Amino acid sequence: QVQLVESGGGLVQAGGSLRLSCTASGSVFRINDMGWYRQAPGNTRELVASIARGGDINYLDSVKGRFTISRDDAKNSVYLQMNSVKPDDTAVYYCNAAVRRSAVLPFRNYWGQGTQVTVSS
Repeated sequence: QVQLVESGGGLVQAGGSLRLSCTASGSVFRINDMGWYRQAPGNTRELVASIARGGDINYLDSVKGRFTISRDDAKNSVYLQMNSVKPDDTAVYYCNAAVRRSAVLPFRNYWGQGTQVTVSS
């Protein structure tokens, strides 16, 4: 089995910074794409940022220039540095990763339990 565990969420003031971490544990053979999604009450879940194993990165337009995604394959981890946060960034943030548990099994997506980020104004 594979588990993704997020940490780093909390309450921050507008303009402040926060760093989210996500670590995959369990039977991890290889991880391809990793990403951060978020969902606010009444909204659909949206992709905030993604990073491929080779390093290709994509960002939601509204977070470009403010958020930075990175990964550490040796630690099976992905991070989201959130700078200049805004009240509209308030949401539950979810980690997602495409994980292969062994050389004979296909990739599948796993989700973290989510971590709350609240930005006050």
